[in-house]
Amino acid sequence: MSLNFNDAKTTAEVLTTALPYIQRFVDKIIVVKYGGNAMTDPELESSFARDIVLLKTVGLHPVVVHGGGKRISKALEAAGVETRFVNGLRYTDAATVEIVDRVLSQEVNAEIVDLINATGGEAKGFAGTDIFTCKKHAPAGEDYGFVGEVTGVNTAPLEECIARGITPVISPTARDDARQIYNCNADLAAAQAAIALAAKRLVFISDVPGLLRNPDDAESVIPHLDIAEVDELKQAGVIAKGMIPKVDSAVAAINAGVDKVSFVDGRMNHSVLLEIFTDKGVGTEIVK
Repeated sequence: MSLNFNDAKTTAEVLTTALPYIQRFVDKIIVVKYGGNAMTDPELESSFARDIVLLKTVGLHPVVVHGGGKRISKALEAAGVETRFVNGLRYTDAATVEIVDRVLSQEVNAEIVDLINATGGEAKGFAGTDIFTCKKHAPAGEDYGFVGEVTGVNTAPLEECIARGITPVISPTARDDARQIYNCNADLAAAQAAIALAAKRLVFISDVPGLLRNPDDAESVIPHLDIAEVDELKQAGVIAKGMIPKVDSAVAAINAGVDKVSFVDGRMNHSVLLEIFTDKGVGTEIVK
C-alpha cells in the first residue's frame, strides 16, 4: 500500500526539514537531562528511547543524565524513611542517601539502559559516583545533609563510549574528596556533563511546556530567551523556585561554550526530536 499524495508530501516535508539540522549536528554531543512524567508513562518512555536511538542512528552522540525523584519518594516511603524538603531540595540524611544511590544508580539507571537497548540502540549505564565529583551543598551555611554540587566530571569513560558508538546513561549521584556519596541535582549534573564534554546542545526534559511567563498559564511559553534577560526575569518573579537552578545551569553551560540550551515538555511524544530537528522547535531555547 502506497502513501496518498498528501501523506507523501507531509512525510517528505518532515524529512527535508530535519536534513539541515542532522547535517549541522552530525558527530556532535547532545546532552539530554531525562526526568519528570516522561520517566513514568510507558508511552512516553518508549518515545524517549526512540528519540535517543534515532539521534544516534543519524550520527549524533546523545548522553543521558537522568533524575528519578518520584521513584526515590516511593522507595523512602516503603522503607519508612521520612521525606523532608528544605527550600525545594530533598534533605538527604545517611539513610536517605543510601536509598537514593540504590534507586538511581542501580534500579532507574538499569531500566533506562534496558529500554534504549530494547529499542535497537546500545547504551551503557554509569553510577554518577563513578563520573561526578562534588562538594557539599551548603549555601549561607544551610544544612541539606548529603546534597552535593557537582564540581568535576570524569569524561574518560564517557568519551570511550562515544567513540565506540555507545550512549552513556548517568545517574545524578557523586562523591566528594572523602569518597562520601551525595545526592545531586540532575539538572546541574547534566549541565556540568555538557560543559565537560563540550556538548553542542543541552536539552532538559521536564513536566512543563517550557519557561512560562505566567506559571499559571501553560500557553505563556517564552520561546526564545537570551541569557542577558535572565536577571530581569528573576527580579520580575518569572524565573522562580525550581526554575532558578535550571536556568542558572543553562546560563553556566552557555557561557562555557554550549551553543543552545532547551527546556522541553516530556509529556509530548518525541519532544527531543522536535526541538533539535525542526525550524521552530518546542519549548524554550536559551542562547547567548
